Amino acid sequence: MNPILRNILAVVAGIVVGSAVNMSIIMMSGAVIPPPAGVDTTTSEGLSAGMHLFEPKHFLMPFLAHALGTLVGAWVAAMVAATHKMKFALGIGVFFLAGGIASVWILPSPVWFAVVDLSLAYLPMACLAGLLATSRRRSTAVIPA
Repeated sequence: MNPILRNILAVVAGIVVGSAVNMSIIMMSGAVIPPPAGVDTTTSEGLSAGMHLFEPKHFLMPFLAHALGTLVGAWVAAMVAATHKMKFALGIGVFFLAGGIASVWILPSPVWFAVVDLSLAYLPMACLAGLLATSRRRSTAVIPA
């Protein structure tokens, strides 16, 4: 396959798979840690209105969704990319970081969560994914005798 097409596919696959992981975790988060009574988590208006009722435990699943979505998406992009695997992983991290910044801007959240989420869930996870993808590739190389 043409390396340019493969790199384009890497970006698309990373975004799609990472988004699917993120949304899957968000969708099941209410079953794992139920939201406060009376808070409508299905709309941004409902979240904004009930955000003051959220406890720290309610922010665990969104953080995991952001971190794992970025990790898996960046890993997929790095594995599919023909060249510059770490750069593609970090590119996916930057893409999801932009989404995280938009989320913080749109939905009010405690400052501590915004800082933790934006500083730990995106670029560090993308870097880890790039390292995992490139170290796996190196470890499977045949060493001449």
